[in-house]
Amino acid sequence: MGNPKAFLTVPRKEAGYRPVNDRVHDFGEVEQTLNTKDRQEQASRCMDCGVPFCHWACPLGNKDPEWNDALYRGEWETAYKLLKKSNPFPEFTGRICPALCEKACVLYLTTGEAVTNRENECAIAERAYQEGYVTIESPKRNGKRVAVVGAGPAGLAVANTLNYMGYEVTVYEKNEAAGGLLRYGIPNFKLNKKVIDRRIEVMEKEGVKFVYGSPISPDAISSQLSTEYDAVVLSTGTPTARDLKAPGRELKGIHLALELLSQQNRVLAGMEFSKEERVTAKGKNVLVIGGGDTGSDCIGTAHRQGAKSVTQIEIMPKPPVGHNPNTPWPNWPVILKTTSSHEEGCVRRWNINTLEFLGENGHVTGVKVQPIDWKPNPEGGRPIMVEAGEPEVIKAELVLLAMGFLKPEHPQYPANVFICGDAANGASLVVRAIASGKQTAERVNAYLSK
Repeated sequence: MGNPKAFLTVPRKEAGYRPVNDRVHDFGEVEQTLNTKDRQEQASRCMDCGVPFCHWACPLGNKDPEWNDALYRGEWETAYKLLKKSNPFPEFTGRICPALCEKACVLYLTTGEAVTNRENECAIAERAYQEGYVTIESPKRNGKRVAVVGAGPAGLAVANTLNYMGYEVTVYEKNEAAGGLLRYGIPNFKLNKKVIDRRIEVMEKEGVKFVYGSPISPDAISSQLSTEYDAVVLSTGTPTARDLKAPGRELKGIHLALELLSQQNRVLAGMEFSKEERVTAKGKNVLVIGGGDTGSDCIGTAHRQGAKSVTQIEIMPKPPVGHNPNTPWPNWPVILKTTSSHEEGCVRRWNINTLEFLGENGHVTGVKVQPIDWKPNPEGGRPIMVEAGEPEVIKAELVLLAMGFLKPEHPQYPANVFICGDAANGASLVVRAIASGKQTAERVNAYLSK
């Protein structure tokens, strides 16, 4: 701990976002960066707690006090080496992680101003690439082969870890490029896809093989891959989005969120779509159903496509601002979250239930909704929804359903087939998927080392 009084004298300083008037006209990353002096000063705020709750809260077990101290001292290479020990992809989590560590930071719990761990992590990763601290390693091979099905964050993590253990790893991906939701779900304004390409290039040079355009069925996993390889890891995520089976769902103009997000990312990558195939918000009133991060991504994408207006509705109550007594430490604080996309302009409403999709000539023109409330269930469990107002119609020519994903069900696989990430646990955070990938690699290694 280089400066034991910094947390008393240095206030939290975030890099912030590019100005709204600038960023809504392109898909460049919205987050800015601090200069080196300010970044090191922010790292000095870490108190090197005797019991580091940040380390406890991080699914990857990042040792934030250690690399924050190295960063404060200007020892960037040491900081990266410390970070890499627990996190194989800090350039991803440094951009898109909700920073569980910061909500566990003692400074957050006492003053509301956590150490800027996420931004510090990203800065360390970027400096590592700029200065050549990211080197190519050549692991000694052990003669065993592992297939990984799915190149999302969990699949990349398990492939990366097994490769360093000496296994010959081949990753099969149904899409045209690696990344999973990192590439086809998260907008470029949050994660530039060149960041993914850069990491994949490193993995390929270190020996990981990628086979694209290769969907693998469950039958093929059991009958083919499990016999061709010593072990198989299934990391296909949660491909099935939660739908909304309200009357009128068949109308044109109603799409699952990923239909918009993945297509837009592909357009930015150079892929072309016909006018009939194109999902666009240009000139339209847009309604986003779902109040999570995916809904927020739809809002930012709609703005950049030229939406006329954007409204977001959520069936659950509005969370409190700043502090929620119902979710005390060590629970994740369920409080109102305002993202960069929300700042760009959006009508947000809570306790709204969708009743019916309305349309003309086969195309959606509006959605009939109703204000509702929640009352305690006398038998316990989920609260009971009750009507709290008269139905109304929200005008919309484009409706985006962002209500999460269904946990996949799997058949019985041979003993040498392992499941990890969202495919095993249901939809969750990228950082948890990476952690699951690392843990699964250890399980595979233990199995193959018997």
